[in-house]
Amino acid sequence: MGSPENGSDEPLTPTGRLVLQKEMNLVIYCAIGMKQPLDVDALKSMIQSSPMFTHPRFCSLLVQDSAGREHWRRTCLDIDRHVIPVYGPIAEGLSDEAAVNEYLVDLSTDLPGFLGDDKPLWDVHLLMAQRCMVFRIHHALGDGISLMSMFLVLCRQVDDPEALPTIRPPSSAKRRRGGGSEWWKAVMRVLGVVWFTLVFVVEFMLRSMWVSDRKTPVSSGAGLELWPRKLATARFWLEDMKAVKSAVANATINDVLFGIISAGLVKYLDHRSPNAVQEGTQITGVAMVNLREQPGLQELSNLMKDNPGLRWGNKVGILLLPVHYHRSCGDPLEYLRKAKSMIDRKKKSLEAHFSYKIGEMVMSYLGARAATLLNYRIFCNTTFSISNMFGPHEEIAAVGNPITYIRVNVSGLPHALTLHMMSYAGRADMQIQVAKDIIPDPEFLAKCFEDALLEMKAAASTALNSKK
Repeated sequence: MGSPENGSDEPLTPTGRLVLQKEMNLVIYCAIGMKQPLDVDALKSMIQSSPMFTHPRFCSLLVQDSAGREHWRRTCLDIDRHVIPVYGPIAEGLSDEAAVNEYLVDLSTDLPGFLGDDKPLWDVHLLMAQRCMVFRIHHALGDGISLMSMFLVLCRQVDDPEALPTIRPPSSAKRRRGGGSEWWKAVMRVLGVVWFTLVFVVEFMLRSMWVSDRKTPVSSGAGLELWPRKLATARFWLEDMKAVKSAVANATINDVLFGIISAGLVKYLDHRSPNAVQEGTQITGVAMVNLREQPGLQELSNLMKDNPGLRWGNKVGILLLPVHYHRSCGDPLEYLRKAKSMIDRKKKSLEAHFSYKIGEMVMSYLGARAATLLNYRIFCNTTFSISNMFGPHEEIAAVGNPITYIRVNVSGLPHALTLHMMSYAGRADMQIQVAKDIIPDPEFLAKCFEDALLEMKAAASTALNSKK
């Protein structure tokens, strides 16, 4: 990276600096499947006319000043350096899905060439044989919500070529009206928030120091971000997840997702290493949580405004989500009930907001190295990471070419297992990225997750029929 030479350079945000440290060097990959062959010229034209070609982050080089602090410096973009067609097969004897996943893994090992100081930190790879676009974007440019919102501006609905993809409107909280008899409920809610937040603060600090998960066949640790990777995809139908959700009162899709992960991990561990994990062992996940004032994907115009609650950038906190290993769980829905109970407690705390604010404070007062160490220790002392983002409800197209899937994964975390789910047009695809020397068979793990949902669906159907 070069050094700034003019006063127009813009310093990075604290979170941007954090995700550029070598221990937490995070890069986002988004694979977008297309129904028809890719038109390179049309896609280049689409990108050139998009906000990507005018947004300051996407038009800036990463440079350093004499003190080593990172800055953005505006530059001119060369479309041919950012859009890279890949002709011919990229892997022999593999399905398109497996070939794309292998290409994504290979891209994650090419970071030295990607993180140069001669072009902005993003590119788009066009896999012609697989009819797939792969966006590779450094996390310093923005979080998943920002980046996906920018991409959706380029797309239109298949059924209505003039209409933008549907972005779920923000849910408005209903005000509860109650008389004097309701005051004690409000007091109890406040006390609950204080208590659960305090519990998290203690756990957060302990995890950042020495408390860690017990060793299991899927454990993580320092240095794992550098280990070779494999990638597999688990596929779910949202209707199946909704059917499971309806079997447990007030459950959400996120509850179902974590129930699937809990059940799937138990299945995998029982198959991989029978009797190797002690009953009740805690396996902790780190969930990435959107902290924007409006939930879900955002209107790009809102992200570009100078509104601290909505503006462009990284606005992500973390939750520590425990899974407890139990060999015998006769009712598959029990995984959902336990997941819902745990997540309900998390919702009553300010855990995600606290993690974001403490990271900002440490970065501001103690510097990037201290903030990196804090976050890195938390990831090293837990077992897996997970994120979930809801995409468009309807089928969409880019330059008139219908999109068949949208899949996201992130590289650079010291976890042996990272899970990223993205829903689109009635489906939900979860990218399962593993350290292949620890989890050599991610395809089997994907099947464990898929089977877990099917078992929950069957149990939900039985439970609902018994009530009739």
